[in-house]
Amino acid sequence: MTAFPLSLAGNEASGTDCCWLAPVLQMAAAASGNWPLLPEPGPLGWTCFPRVATRSLATKPKPARAARDFAVATVQRWGAGERADDIAIVVSELVTNALRHALPASGRTQHGRPVRLGLLQPGPCVLCAVADPGRAVPVAQETDVLAETGRGLHVVSALADLWGYTTPSDTGKAVWAMFPAHRERDAGLR
Repeated sequence: MTAFPLSLAGNEASGTDCCWLAPVLQMAAAASGNWPLLPEPGPLGWTCFPRVATRSLATKPKPARAARDFAVATVQRWGAGERADDIAIVVSELVTNALRHALPASGRTQHGRPVRLGLLQPGPCVLCAVADPGRAVPVAQETDVLAETGRGLHVVSALADLWGYTTPSDTGKAVWAMFPAHRERDAGLR
């Protein structure tokens, strides 16, 4: 994996460890045809110096709600509010999956690693990422039509332009989803 800078200068994550977002940014940039990232915005507007906002999520009382509220407030502040509803739903699904599938049964994080939410705006899009200490690869499941759960990754796939995950390691993984910042830009992307 090629290393590249992830600037925190002027970002809401200043003083917060957001190095875990570097592989997310690299993977999303490569998957969307924006690699390599450079300090100056490239032809599609992407840069290796994105806006960044992060939040660690407690396992109780309402982490999915806290994550949704944080994501909506952040994307509105960044001028991407018209995607706020889709982003809120996807963030809720990713956080719920992390809490349900990646944490030990006790709800405690392994080795003190919390579930974390990261939002990046490297150009005319917003990336949402949820990191967890789990090593299991996320897989969209076929569910019974009457099942109450099991559709989260199908929802993510339907609402986001791209989604993926970092390679699981001893420190866990991050699942990410990408959205164009404005709906008129996504008309030709789907």
